[in-house]
Amino acid sequence: MGFVSWIILGLIAGFIGSKIVNRTGEGIVMDIVLGVIGAVVGGYLFSAFGERGVTGLNLWSLIVAVIGAIVVLVVYRMIVGGGRLAPPASGL
Repeated sequence: MGFVSWIILGLIAGFIGSKIVNRTGEGIVMDIVLGVIGAVVGGYLFSAFGERGVTGLNLWSLIVAVIGAIVVLVVYRMIVGGGRLAPPASGL
């Protein structure tokens, strides 16, 4: 897969992942970066479980990349603390 394909896949996966995780994008550059990292992470995770990873610019690779982007975004938001992932606990 070429560099431009990784950027396109990363942008789409990062955007979709951002919308799923926190309903707003992280910004175009951060969406691309997290999406590309997510594609790599997703490919690794799927390969570890015996499935094919990212194979090119196709629907399967997009699904793998989005799942990876969601994992990366959840970890990123836990580290950065940019918001809560769970509803707030009721306090007394």
